[in-house]
Amino acid sequence: MDPSGDSSAAPPVVVPSTQDASSTNGLNARVHRAVCVALPHDGKPTKIFGDKPSEFISSLKTASLGWVNFMVDDLGKDAAEVAVKFGFSDSMVPTLLKGYHSAFEDRDTEMGIMVPAVKVSKLDVCIFPLLILIRKDLIVTIHSRDIERLILFSRYADAFLRKLPERMGQQDRLTMMLVRILDENNSHNFEHLREIEEQADDMSELLLDPETPRMEIGRKIYELKHALITYLNSLWRTMDVLHSLRYGDAELVTDNPKVLAKVGLLVEDVNRQISLSEHMSEVLASGLEVLQALYNNQLQTLNNRMALTMTWLTILGTAVLVPNTIATVIGSIAGMDANTLMWYITVLFLCTINATYLAYWWVKRWVRLPKGA
Repeated sequence: MDPSGDSSAAPPVVVPSTQDASSTNGLNARVHRAVCVALPHDGKPTKIFGDKPSEFISSLKTASLGWVNFMVDDLGKDAAEVAVKFGFSDSMVPTLLKGYHSAFEDRDTEMGIMVPAVKVSKLDVCIFPLLILIRKDLIVTIHSRDIERLILFSRYADAFLRKLPERMGQQDRLTMMLVRILDENNSHNFEHLREIEEQADDMSELLLDPETPRMEIGRKIYELKHALITYLNSLWRTMDVLHSLRYGDAELVTDNPKVLAKVGLLVEDVNRQISLSEHMSEVLASGLEVLQALYNNQLQTLNNRMALTMTWLTILGTAVLVPNTIATVIGSIAGMDANTLMWYITVLFLCTINATYLAYWWVKRWVRLPKGA
């Protein structure tokens, strides 16, 4: 995408700052790439929908505070161009994108933040970057088309700016808007945890079925664990950014304790999400124990069946062996005289005694029997 656009692009759409324009806002937000909300020094906030940064520059120049949410096709190439159009340094976006799911860059007169934006499709958890660029009177958020972010805030941003107290300092206003943006992103991320929980509920149904293949259950548990780990990673990355903001050390962030307390509330909210995710991970760990128990039960059932088979084979073998042995002995002594018969019986008896004793000795010598056996 070329942020500058061409002359044939549709003109920007200016929406009045009224509560009756909600349906129009929702439609325009899906048609256009960007939305801009500006608060003039003396007047009501204005909301503009457009596709190029140049469509918002004139409104932002006369505004005491503004916010622009821009959606691009390729974050790596287009985001830097958009940032430069709004007056940010050309190295800000590349520096942020080097971070691992999150980044915090403070340059006194401008500040850049990258936070993770989670998208879940069943058990496929993807993390996309949400860029937040800040100047003394402007916040620009940039994300790719792969995600939808800040839809709710774009609908009510003009009302939010209008309700800010006039006596509130510029840093306080800027920080309040930043907190609102971060809060909506966190809430949107948290909604995806419910989707993971729904998949965990489906897995519970599989565990109830004793005929479910063990490999299928094991694969399902692994996918759930991997999804949770990826989601937890995004929460920890978000926590890193919030810790960088909560003490107000950055020049553009207020040091007003009342405003910074709202950042503390965001930290507590993310901590609760982390606790819920870790609890769910523990539940999945217990599911692995259940899987092992199911596997052991299957082995025990197989052993019982084998033992039953061996018992019946022993009975059948005995039923065949005894008559066969008797027939062999009777057939062998037929036609023997008295002396030969005596020797035959004596040798047979001694062989039986010796074989029995040898078997007894071998068992006592090499087989560990339980005490009292």
